[in-house]
Amino acid sequence: MTSISILIGGATVYAIAGNDSGESSASARGKAPSPSAVSARTKAGEAPADAPEPSPSPTSTQKPFDLGPALAPVTALFGDNRMSVAMLDVESGAMATYGHDAFDTASIVKVDILATLLLQAQDQGRRLSTEERAQSAAMIQKSDNESTSALWTRIGSASGLDAANERLGLFQTHGGSGTVWGITQTTAEDQIRLLQSVFGDKSPLSEASRAYIQDLMRHVVGSQTWGVSAAADSGTTALKNGWLKRTQTKKWDVNSIGRIERGGRVYLMAVLLNGCSTQEVGISIVEQASRASATAFSRKLGDKSTT
Repeated sequence: MTSISILIGGATVYAIAGNDSGESSASARGKAPSPSAVSARTKAGEAPADAPEPSPSPTSTQKPFDLGPALAPVTALFGDNRMSVAMLDVESGAMATYGHDAFDTASIVKVDILATLLLQAQDQGRRLSTEERAQSAAMIQKSDNESTSALWTRIGSASGLDAANERLGLFQTHGGSGTVWGITQTTAEDQIRLLQSVFGDKSPLSEASRAYIQDLMRHVVGSQTWGVSAAADSGTTALKNGWLKRTQTKKWDVNSIGRIERGGRVYLMAVLLNGCSTQEVGISIVEQASRASATAFSRKLGDKSTT
């Protein structure tokens, strides 16, 4: 993967160029199901016209569990890096968090772009075209950047994304300038709200639209199954990862979002990280943070269930 620096108003911003879908040396782990597999029900209703009335994503009203102590051994490793983690236990609605800063999305914005495309298609009373379906599959399953750029333009770039995010309940996410979708700014908690709209019932996205995104996230190419999946029981993850090398600093942003199952519970999880020396170091930190967070949160929820 390569990155391009763009000078805007005296400040350098960054876009990703080419595909970020190649094999990662730190992530050639277990193979995911074939990325060409799309379920019959999503083929039948990828962008339905029978959209529900728009409603914001639900958010937890409980005080979040502090992941700071659990993550101390991980954060001690990375010096100037910044990290934020958010987790939601789907059944109870309990949240766990660490950090509240905004981060570059890199390629995790692709889930948001597809959600925006589907919302717009619902508003127009149409299904996705053959070209849009092909671009959407490449964008999520292979993290193809050319397809992403085409869909970014199609949704109206940042203004289209921001308008959709108001309906999705993402108020801390702001689209990247111009064509630079990779530096869209977001928070870990906003990514949980996005995941709630994708995997939850109370969503402005129709059931068929949600099923379509879920299916693609469950069938990413095997080289991109790292990240929050490290905290999951085997074969239970739907995710999207993002990675971006900054041109000026040569440091990496490495992010992972998704739905995992662990010990009989279902969690939505987001880990955002920047300032890594290499992509491989970033992946390792994200996975350590995922495991430590899930272990501590699961233990906390288990303690509550016995009191």
